[in-house]
Amino acid sequence: MIGRQRDENPAGIHLPLDPLPGHSSRGRLERVLRRGEFAVTTELNPPDSADPEDVYNRAKIFDGWVDAINAVDASGANCHMSSVGICALLTRMGYAPIMQIACRDRNRIAIQGDVLGGAAMGVANMLCLTGDGVQAGDQPGAKPVFDLDSMSLLETCRIMRDNGKFLSGRKLTTPPQIFLGAAVNPFAPPFDFRPIHLGKKIAAGAQFVQTQYCFDVPMFRTFMQRARDLGHTEKVFILCGVGPLASAKTAKWIRSNVPGIHIPDAIIKRLEGAQDQKKEGKQLCTDIINEVKEIPGVSGIHVMAYRQEEYVAEIVDESGVLKGRQPWKREIRHDDQMVADRLESILHDDITETQVDMVKTAH
Repeated sequence: MIGRQRDENPAGIHLPLDPLPGHSSRGRLERVLRRGEFAVTTELNPPDSADPEDVYNRAKIFDGWVDAINAVDASGANCHMSSVGICALLTRMGYAPIMQIACRDRNRIAIQGDVLGGAAMGVANMLCLTGDGVQAGDQPGAKPVFDLDSMSLLETCRIMRDNGKFLSGRKLTTPPQIFLGAAVNPFAPPFDFRPIHLGKKIAAGAQFVQTQYCFDVPMFRTFMQRARDLGHTEKVFILCGVGPLASAKTAKWIRSNVPGIHIPDAIIKRLEGAQDQKKEGKQLCTDIINEVKEIPGVSGIHVMAYRQEEYVAEIVDESGVLKGRQPWKREIRHDDQMVADRLESILHDDITETQVDMVKTAH
């Protein structure tokens, strides 16, 4: 889109941003939220592949449209490329990942190591999850761990960051600078308990939260009213989960088979009555965004477009939530392009590896 104002994009895109007073991390997402701008995050569908290009090809479609990308940690208890691996690849190119950490597969020793490793790679955002049970995935015989849960994981990360210590009490040489997130579900019973549960996660260390898919705006509005009454919106940034539905059939399947997702009958009827259900699903998502962005206390949206990632930019654009602002976009610098061009031109020549290295180091 022409005329959008670019977010800060320092020349050294692979280096962390300068620290700011009152910030826990050196990441872009926290800066956007603390400036009071409406944030947009999304999820990268992890590949069943060891090819880094499979990650980059999935990430580049979000360029210039989102402030951070969730690196999913084996959601649904199904194995894919790890969130740590995805974050390593994304930070290498300057993207701002949100590293999901689930408690299902690792004990507190491994988790604390991953927190340090992620922070060392430049990960500024970490989302603390309990994780789906192994019975939900395609390897139900796997042994679950659950040494921690989402609440104790938040506390662990907060202690490491703020106190500079492991859970054992041993001091850290350099604490991680991280912006801590959690997940909340306003649409799962008991509904009255959900705002209270959010308060517990805030007390444990959550600074931002991403909600489950919102298909019932009145229900979400009620949740937000209660969250405001409890003072939560003064302490945490709430990003409402949204996403396009491909068809009425898909919506029915999700409602019947995915726990925690509430899809009202009116949504399904609207899709059934549409001539082009996929197009209507995108419009529905945009309509929901336009409603929730007006709810006091909502700081952004989290767009989950599983197998429809190519529509994220269109949905964000049509919703107008960025208000002319353009989030970070990867740019190939002139010297990098020269290296790429020269390497491409010599791939067809008979040269040695040493000669290739000389081309790389020449710039």
